[in-house]
Amino acid sequence: MATHPNIPRLYFIKVAKWFMLYMPIVVPFYESNNLTMKDIMVLQAVYSVAIVILEIPSGYLADVWGRKRTLVLGSIMGVTGFSIYGISHGFAGFLIAEIILGIGQSCVSGADSAMLYDSLLEIKQEKKYSRFEGRITSLGNLAEAGAALIGGLLATISLRTPYYGQIIIAAIAIPAALTLAEPLRHKKLLNRGFREILDISRFALFGNTALRRNILFSAFTGCATLIMAWFAQPFFEYNEIDIKWFGLLWAGLNITVAIASISAYRIESKLKQIGSIILIMIGVPLGYIALSVFGLAGGLITIFVFYLIRGFATPVLKDYINRITGSDVRATVLSVRNFIIRINFSLFGPLLGWAKDYYELPQALMIGGITFFVLNIFTGALFLSSGKKINNPANYISRQRPS
Repeated sequence: MATHPNIPRLYFIKVAKWFMLYMPIVVPFYESNNLTMKDIMVLQAVYSVAIVILEIPSGYLADVWGRKRTLVLGSIMGVTGFSIYGISHGFAGFLIAEIILGIGQSCVSGADSAMLYDSLLEIKQEKKYSRFEGRITSLGNLAEAGAALIGGLLATISLRTPYYGQIIIAAIAIPAALTLAEPLRHKKLLNRGFREILDISRFALFGNTALRRNILFSAFTGCATLIMAWFAQPFFEYNEIDIKWFGLLWAGLNITVAIASISAYRIESKLKQIGSIILIMIGVPLGYIALSVFGLAGGLITIFVFYLIRGFATPVLKDYINRITGSDVRATVLSVRNFIIRINFSLFGPLLGWAKDYYELPQALMIGGITFFVLNIFTGALFLSSGKKINNPANYISRQRPS
């Protein structure tokens, strides 16, 4: 069956976004510029705050101004941010770059998933969303895996060389975004300004129980998996793995995510909603705890299992949100989810970074594991208690809702 012409263009945007040449050596790069782990996590917290400030407005912008225009703007900001990284040598320059990258990411986040769903809706294949979201997520992780291998080789020239290459990679997203076709909306968009943003956000978080519990569980899970991505390289360093292996290990982790993402819809269809939520709810925090206890061999196995769960969780949890969200508010609602992920990261990331600097890596991981165990069990149990509402058309959310 033919697919929408937007889909291959979204693939290019995902590749440009995820072909991160710098990621396998990002922590050593920061350390070579005299940053501590706390500094690194503060930078990422600032990045998250930059996203937080514009996350929901940019989602609304995508709903009323257009997915295409918002994605073009985000792509341009990405090139600008990496250009600043290429010429910066300390915390201040990195801070400016992270703010710009955060703005760019907020424009892409939510708009890309909404563009995908509405494109599928246009050709009556919306029920295949999780399959396509899994494919795109898988492609992104395969891109990051390939980038890890190339980035690791570029790092043998210098730790800065991958950042120069990243400018070129980021630029690929611009023509891809420019050639997107804005899909017809399932519902006519209304433009009521910032008040409409607050209205949609308030309703998503306080006006609908099923969606609120869905978003909270998804957000804490997303925060936990994001923080783990920043602790993988410290784990490699803690176990004295030579930096020449970082690229290969990073590639392996992203291939693992890719395999899980592309298979997510099949796994979810077998586990069903309850089994899927329990797997994510228990598996993510236990990954932290296991990594804090095991040595090199057991720790590497733990990280790879954790990344399998990460790859499964992303498309599945997004799909649960899309099932009860209308096209006219979908990007905004997805941005609410990302907003809470970034808020959580800006709080927990620096805390765990400080714990790693003040204590040791195992202690920081144990703190993270216990924290996310409590949060995931609580929000996961709430999600399961209203799980049947996820597939109930009576809970479908759009602007045509009770005020």
